[in-house]
Amino acid sequence: MVAKLFCGKPLNRKFYGFLSILLIFSVIPAFTGCVPVGPNYIKMEPEAPEKWQSQLQRGLTPYPLNHETLAMWWTILNDEILSSLEERAVKGSLDLKEARARVCEARARRGISQAGFFPLLDASSSAAHQRTSKNSNTGDESKFYDAGFDAGWELDIFGGIERLNETAQANLDATIENFHDVLVSLLAEVALNYVEVRTYQARLAVALANVRSQEDTWRLNQSRYKAGIINELAVQQSLYNIQRTHSQIPALQTGLAAAKNRIAVLLGQNPGSVHQELFKDMPIPVLPENIAVGVPAETLRQRPDIRYAERVLAARTAMIGQATAELYPKFSLSGTIGLESLSPGDLLTFDSRKWSIGPGIVWNIFDAGAIRQNIKVQSALQEQALIHYETTVLRALEEVENVLVAYVKEQCRCEFLTAATVTSKRAYELAMDQYNAGIIEFTSVLDAQRSLQSFQDQLAQCRGAVTSNLIRLYKALGGGWNYTKS
Repeated sequence: MVAKLFCGKPLNRKFYGFLSILLIFSVIPAFTGCVPVGPNYIKMEPEAPEKWQSQLQRGLTPYPLNHETLAMWWTILNDEILSSLEERAVKGSLDLKEARARVCEARARRGISQAGFFPLLDASSSAAHQRTSKNSNTGDESKFYDAGFDAGWELDIFGGIERLNETAQANLDATIENFHDVLVSLLAEVALNYVEVRTYQARLAVALANVRSQEDTWRLNQSRYKAGIINELAVQQSLYNIQRTHSQIPALQTGLAAAKNRIAVLLGQNPGSVHQELFKDMPIPVLPENIAVGVPAETLRQRPDIRYAERVLAARTAMIGQATAELYPKFSLSGTIGLESLSPGDLLTFDSRKWSIGPGIVWNIFDAGAIRQNIKVQSALQEQALIHYETTVLRALEEVENVLVAYVKEQCRCEFLTAATVTSKRAYELAMDQYNAGIIEFTSVLDAQRSLQSFQDQLAQCRGAVTSNLIRLYKALGGGWNYTKS
């Protein structure tokens, strides 16, 4: 049963013809298989050696990576303050918020590109009151009313729109991986600066303890000088030794304040906001006994910078197809349906109807080679993206290898420094005993004090460096990119 429209008048054959044409052109895209031009992207898989070249010692094991541990690697240091700082950094970091906003932008751009698959429909209406000139016409006044819909639909015969969507999707994926990369760096930077705070506190404690010890020696020398046992040289030597140690303290305090301020900024807060929280001296976080580092292939899959480079390569490949599609004609369907009348009362009648429909074609016949040059541009950009991807893989492997060596060797250095500190302390005690007995000059005591202070300071720095290298190792392994609270 055919419904009667427009004041009860039946549809005539012309209108049936219009509906038939509209139906035919509406279903053409559903049955027309587009053939995207340009290269089809095949996902790259990074090539990796079977095992790490560095020897896994000092607790490092080739056991498979525990993804839960990797996601929250800082918890293995068993430091509640550090864990709190990491969680707050994820919530407040401005860098992370900026990266998240870029993801939203890329997602919206993908939505814009997806709109190209659908027809465009515009509605319009107008009313005009006009009068012609008596000098050129009749001078009559008339009114004109118009309402209708305009539609247009580009048929993606050669896949230009499809390649555009591939590009948008790859760019979105790359932006997400960039967000993950920012997260990995943020978590590592917070931990590194926290360890730096604890290292500076340990070094300050060493310096202040040595000041107290050196002041005791100075007072002893003053007493002996007044008693005529020693000359003034030993007094002055002990005094400038105190002043030398005092001169080191301001630089350590400056470094400590800078590390605290850096943590505050990483948390998205004003510098100085965490000073009170970190005021109390705490030890450098203790290392776990065993650390699973897996195999190179696992690491390359975990690294967001590698996944980012791969997605950029995919986007560049799709852009070659976009550029190539410009060589071919573009087919489209356009149509108009509406009402037109000189009287508002007649606008909704059957006789006021109007419509038009038809295909369109646009083909760039001559552009002085600009399209083909653009294809070459996009091909060169794809080649650059491929080289960048391969470079990123190599640098990732290099980073892990370097930090594996540094982690092991720094522990060896700490063992030697620990032994040297013990020996130096004993040498200082013996020197003081012999000096008090009048067997040796004060210069031997002075040398022993300096050596002890130097070894203690180096040991504090070394312990901080070992923990920092563990943090760098987890960063190199891609740790934290899938932290669920991000």
